[in-house]
Amino acid sequence: MTKSEVKLLGTWLSPFVMRARISLNIKSVSYEFLEETFQPKSQLLLHSNPIYKKVPVLIHQDKPICESLIIVQYVDDVWSSGPSILPSEPYDRAIARFWATYLDDKWYPSLKSIIGAKGEDERKKLIIEVEEGLALLEDAFNKTSKGKDFFGGDEIGYLDIAFGCFLGWLRGTESLIGVKLLDQVKSPCLVKWAERFCACGAVKDVMPQTEKLVEFANMLMAKMASSTPK
Repeated sequence: MTKSEVKLLGTWLSPFVMRARISLNIKSVSYEFLEETFQPKSQLLLHSNPIYKKVPVLIHQDKPICESLIIVQYVDDVWSSGPSILPSEPYDRAIARFWATYLDDKWYPSLKSIIGAKGEDERKKLIIEVEEGLALLEDAFNKTSKGKDFFGGDEIGYLDIAFGCFLGWLRGTESLIGVKLLDQVKSPCLVKWAERFCACGAVKDVMPQTEKLVEFANMLMAKMASSTPK
C-alpha cells in the first residue's frame, strides 16, 4: 500500500490525532501525515470534515473518516491482519467503549480546564475531579487488564489508546501547575502502565514532548491575556 492511499490530517499536539497515529502504527500502516495549521483551516479539512471542521480526519482511498475513536475502530476493522485493537469479547468491548466515553466526556474536559481556571478555588475543584477520575481509572485498569501490562491485555488496545493519548497533556499540566496528578502512591498501577505505554514502539515517536506542550500552552495563555480587555 502506498502512502498516497492513506492520509491523516492532524496536528502534533492533539491527543485525538495521536489516537489515529497510534492505531495506524500498531497496524504497520504507511500513511502521509498532513499538519493542519488552522490559520486558516485548509480547504482539504473543510471539505473532508464539513460538519465539525476539526482534526483528526483519516482519508483512505479518497474517503474521509472523522472522529478519533471512530477512526481507531475503522483502522482495526480495515487492517484486520495486524494485532487486534478492540477486545474480541462483546462485553469487554462495551466496557472499553464506556471508559473511552467517560474520558472524553468527563475526565479530559476537567484536565483541560485546569490551566485556564479562574481563581484558585476553581483550580482546586478541577484538580480533585481529575484525581478522582484517576482513582476510578486505576480500579478499571485492575479489572480490565486481568493482571497483564495493558488495559487491552498483553498488548496496547482500544482503551489504552483512548487514555494514553492524554498522557502528554497530563504531564504538561502537572508541569504548569506544579502538582503531581498521576501519583505513585494513589495510582501505582497507572504509573507503571503509563511508562509501558509511552515506551511502546507505536507510541514513543508520536508522543509530544512535555516541554513543547508547556511552551505552546504558555504562548496560548499569553496571547489570550493580551487580547483580554483591561
